Amino acid sequence: MKRIIFLLLCCLCGSMITAEAQPEDIIYTLDGKFRRSGEPYAYIGTNFWYGPILASTGQGGNRERLARELDQLKAHGIKNLRVLAGADEGSVNANSVKPYLQEAPGQLNDTLLVGLDYFLNELRQRNMTAVIYLNNSWDWSGGYGFYLKYAGEGNSPSADGEHYNTYVRYASKFVRNDKAKQLFYDYVRKIVSRKNTITGQPYRNDPAIMAWQIGNEPRSFSKEGKEDFAEFIKESARLIKSIDNQHLVSVGSEGYVGCEMDIKTYELIHNDQNIDYLTIHIWPKNWGWCSEDRIWEDIPLVNQKARAYISDHLRLAGKSDKPLVIEEFGYPRDGNLHHPESKTQCRDAFYNFIFLQVAESVEKGFNLAGCNFWGWGGEGRPADDRWKMGDDYLCDPPHEPQGWYSVFDTDSTTIHIIDQYSKRIHDALEKAE
Repeated sequence: MKRIIFLLLCCLCGSMITAEAQPEDIIYTLDGKFRRSGEPYAYIGTNFWYGPILASTGQGGNRERLARELDQLKAHGIKNLRVLAGADEGSVNANSVKPYLQEAPGQLNDTLLVGLDYFLNELRQRNMTAVIYLNNSWDWSGGYGFYLKYAGEGNSPSADGEHYNTYVRYASKFVRNDKAKQLFYDYVRKIVSRKNTITGQPYRNDPAIMAWQIGNEPRSFSKEGKEDFAEFIKESARLIKSIDNQHLVSVGSEGYVGCEMDIKTYELIHNDQNIDYLTIHIWPKNWGWCSEDRIWEDIPLVNQKARAYISDHLRLAGKSDKPLVIEEFGYPRDGNLHHPESKTQCRDAFYNFIFLQVAESVEKGFNLAGCNFWGWGGEGRPADDRWKMGDDYLCDPPHEPQGWYSVFDTDSTTIHIIDQYSKRIHDALEKAE
């Protein structure tokens, strides 16, 4: 009966169903909520950007670790993973992710592509899903800088510390550089139209994919470029949907913080008909909501600011009748320490606050439908403050202190909170069916 109702809803919503697809397993939106197989869908997930690298048989690959990590995540009720399709060749001025999926425009590493295939098949077998982001406004995986370099703008400067403003000026050229954008669109075509070599199914029919995401924290990086940025988002979303009209598409935006503090720009890009849900990121330490020596004492202020930030964007989600996901959020370990043995009282308090917002929204039928904490470090351990090839992959990207925001498999109090809220959301969904 549920399948019949689902098919009727798809017809009413104008969804296209093909003979080879299995649309009952693919997540869609209806009345501002996620649904799967005709039933409500909401989640606590994590960022696991390096998953497809672990899934490869080449440099950086570790399928045994991947299997253990996925099994552990599933055991804790974490069913959605936000991942990077693959890194682009990095700048000589940045400590970028290796190995590269895109070593030069259009030249893709087949070993890593098969790793992505394998990763998605492992998710499918566990009934888990992925949000796959295709670009990055930051230099740690190439992204904007990769495309600008091959459009004639040279290597990107470092985005670290005192070089940040120089990087911003450089990166602001991307949304106004037609050649750079076209190189990205060519890459999108290759990835989104791919057929999985393991399952034999096109990606467009894969229920393990929840959404394609245009980029990680895409920005205009200038007030003057906001209109070009909006056009870039519109064209990217249109292109993805033209190849795959079954899966959801999202922007990957931080919220108005990533739109030059302009919530109207944020609203504009998310009102596009090809953008299916809204995203925000929340980074209290990085955004100056707390000071390094008051990480615990500033928690009440942090939660107050986070509540206001969520509310501002949740209002727009309700207005557009689309779901909202807090797809990145993190908080330092006690004392701003990085090693796995340090305590997590501060982080636990902030996680508890964010999870509570999602759980209450699901229980009350509001549009906030999921979150992905940043992020899962699992059994990986930092070898040094900065990552180098051969070190364990953590959620902390190579340019950031290793262990800063990672949740390790030994972080028992954090994992207990994850377990608690995963169950609460699961119970709320059961009641809503």
